[in-house]
Amino acid sequence: MIFANLEQLPPDPILGVTAAFRADPSPDKIDLGVGVYRDEKGETPVPAAVREAERAMLAAQRTKTYVGPAGNLEFNRLIVEMALGPVAAGLRERTATIQTVGGCGALRLGAELINASQPGSVMHVSDPTWANHEPLLGSSGLKLARYPYYDPAARGVSFEAMRDHVAGLPTGSIVLLHGCCHNPTGADLSPGEWQALGDVIESRGLVPFVDLAYQGFGDDVETDVFGLRYLATRVPQMLLAVSCSKNFGMYRERTGALAIVASSPAIAGAIATHQARTARRMYSMPPDHGAAVVAWLLADPRLRAGWLAELGEIVGRMKYLRALLAGRLSTRRQDLDFTWVTQHRGMFSLTGLDAAAITDLRDRHHVYLPPDGRINVAGVSEANVDRVADSLVAVMR
Repeated sequence: MIFANLEQLPPDPILGVTAAFRADPSPDKIDLGVGVYRDEKGETPVPAAVREAERAMLAAQRTKTYVGPAGNLEFNRLIVEMALGPVAAGLRERTATIQTVGGCGALRLGAELINASQPGSVMHVSDPTWANHEPLLGSSGLKLARYPYYDPAARGVSFEAMRDHVAGLPTGSIVLLHGCCHNPTGADLSPGEWQALGDVIESRGLVPFVDLAYQGFGDDVETDVFGLRYLATRVPQMLLAVSCSKNFGMYRERTGALAIVASSPAIAGAIATHQARTARRMYSMPPDHGAAVVAWLLADPRLRAGWLAELGEIVGRMKYLRALLAGRLSTRRQDLDFTWVTQHRGMFSLTGLDAAAITDLRDRHHVYLPPDGRINVAGVSEANVDRVADSLVAVMR
């Protein structure tokens, strides 16, 4: 019988944590593993400006017909302009953009196109990287390799090792880079490091594939894309995967885009045809709703300003929570340095806890982290920060 030979798979390393958390009857349980922003009430809000844009868009919408494989063209233009800023205009004729099913769809579609163009290509990803990067990209047929990125002892980027490794890659190698708010470490490259890395990538003829899932979640929408924009001015070709899940709160709408900057307008035109055909063969047409809402918001100066203000409040709260948690940990373990908690950007940091400590956290303290020890600071609140600090300190070796 069909499917009879399939065996039950183990749970996803991150989604399994969420399932275990939901099954825990303890009233004191705390989820620090889920990869979404949460406010003080533990809810994942939709920004008010996004809600207003959604209402206006729905009132004006007259049809639900297909948008076509390339998706919402206004969204494609505006989201690339938001990412690349003033650089976008000069690259417009060389850029092929397609709306995708979230940032994940952009990553996968990019990987499919790379493998179709150069079968057997190697995608170099950071060590560590987001848990879904390797299965998502590797399932396209690409080979995967890792480059050094994080120094657990220093709790920061191991930049010299990263730069030297990347400098030794063969010409044409594809390097996957986190645009900002590195997942899972929270440790980002400094502007100077981005420039040094960009120079290496240019001189070696490498192809950057930038995963931009958190623009505006580190400092602001301009500061967070310094590295991306610098690369775009230096290299003849690059790929960019954009997600609107976090900064627009559009998680379930699966709103994203894949932009490919080619070496010439003619090649960009050819890429666009392959983007559309590949998407057509994978899922036919993208969903419209999320992209239409984002396009409406970005095109309205008042709504855009309101959204940016809300995004600034979210970032301010995450930085406050980092300082709050670092302070609580420092009072409990004065022999340890917790400044890394405040130096990291975005929602995530690595705690450095081993598997036994993570199990202990779950079983004895009802605090949930994924297997790599990643902590989502947005799961911390003024109400639970003391219990979080007590629990973490209790399992530290």
